[in-house]
Amino acid sequence: MMNKKKKDKAAEPLEAEETIDKKTEDPAEDVEVIEEEADAAPETEKEEEEPLRLQLMRLRADFDNFRKRQVRERAEWIARANEDLFLELLPVLDHYEMGLKSAEEHQTDHSVTEGFKLVYNQLLAVLEKHNVTPVDAVGEAFDPHVHEALTHMPSDKPAETVIEQVRRGYTLGDKLLRAAQVVVSSGKPAENGVEE
Repeated sequence: MMNKKKKDKAAEPLEAEETIDKKTEDPAEDVEVIEEEADAAPETEKEEEEPLRLQLMRLRADFDNFRKRQVRERAEWIARANEDLFLELLPVLDHYEMGLKSAEEHQTDHSVTEGFKLVYNQLLAVLEKHNVTPVDAVGEAFDPHVHEALTHMPSDKPAETVIEQVRRGYTLGDKLLRAAQVVVSSGKPAENGVEE
């Protein structure tokens, strides 16, 4: 019995060797089979990779657009916050101007008014540093995009010319922050009391 088992065990490796020999009997066929399997695998991999590659490209583009939008929105938030701050400072600046004008009219001590003028000029310099510039309107042609007409009055100036500025306007860069309140000339008065 032992011999029979040994013979069976010995026969098993031979069978395995025979199958290997059968595969290698015609090597050209084996190479063709392997090449076909190799060619089929990359095509399926390529087919699977292509949608993933497109998805990756779209994700990169979406992220790039998101990043640019965040930078732009942040700049807009900062500009809007600055604009709100400047709009609240402008009435204080107006009152400061009125105080200086009143001090000069009432002949206040020259050294006091000069000190306040220095502070006023310093405040204007800070605003200019942040791109806030005053809109001086006197003598200019009336522009409804920059000026707010309070009234029309006859004067020696041509019609539609600003003859007085009641409140100064300001711009923030190219944007109008606050329109200048002005009095506009309606032309020369007529001798009989009717304007031309």
